[in-house]
Amino acid sequence: MAVSATENASQYGDSRKLTARARLHTQYMVAEQSWFPWVAGHLPLARGQRVLDVGCGPGWFWADAAEQLPKGLDLTLADFSPGMVAEAQERCRTGAFAVLRAEQADAMALPFADDSFDTVVAMHMLYHLPDPACAIAEMHRVLKPGGHLAVTTNGIGNMRGFYALATTLGSSPVDPSALAFGYDDAEQLMSAQFGNVTMAQHPARLRVTDPEDVFLALTSYPPGDTAGLAELASLRHAIAEAFRRGGGVLEVEKQTGLFLSGKPA
Repeated sequence: MAVSATENASQYGDSRKLTARARLHTQYMVAEQSWFPWVAGHLPLARGQRVLDVGCGPGWFWADAAEQLPKGLDLTLADFSPGMVAEAQERCRTGAFAVLRAEQADAMALPFADDSFDTVVAMHMLYHLPDPACAIAEMHRVLKPGGHLAVTTNGIGNMRGFYALATTLGSSPVDPSALAFGYDDAEQLMSAQFGNVTMAQHPARLRVTDPEDVFLALTSYPPGDTAGLAELASLRHAIAEAFRRGGGVLEVEKQTGLFLSGKPA
């Protein structure tokens, strides 16, 4: 789902549109462990490490998973959107970090020296880029020997019942992010750059009970955010029919994974 700079500015100038989509996962996820703590448990972090979050967004991960993180991290938050950077810095400033930095940055031309970080994290952001391989090469460059890159993304089967509803707007019936940078892309590009990669999938599904939250999510990004009245009416009808068939709920399986590569020492 690589997008233009103009579309990025509209979608990610701040977290409002992202929040509409995130609500589905925060309100309706069925899982033994929620997403952010699960990711935290899979990251090879240790006290005092230098960590870079590329495409940090509003900093939700670092605030939500605070109890699972080692104390005393030296954390740098980076995002292409200055609005997201400011929001993330404010949200994370009370965390137990030894050092907290935040700056606007292009993932394909990171403004950091070689061999600077112990861990680099890129969570659900590589599918926004025109050249994910370039960004992965940049992340490899700024990692210290022996350091790790952690990438999260979605599989092509992610939330099929949800994305099928978007066909009323002319969209693909599958997760557009997985089409742009999914499981296969992560495995191939990270393996090519690092020579190694492991993967873990978060076991979870969604059980949505409010049709309006589905409507708000599907109209928070193109083409739903610019749809006309007739298209929106068709979407509402499709959502209502899906909930009717599901006995008042919409249940969809998630396919969301974490890929981890190590830079040889």
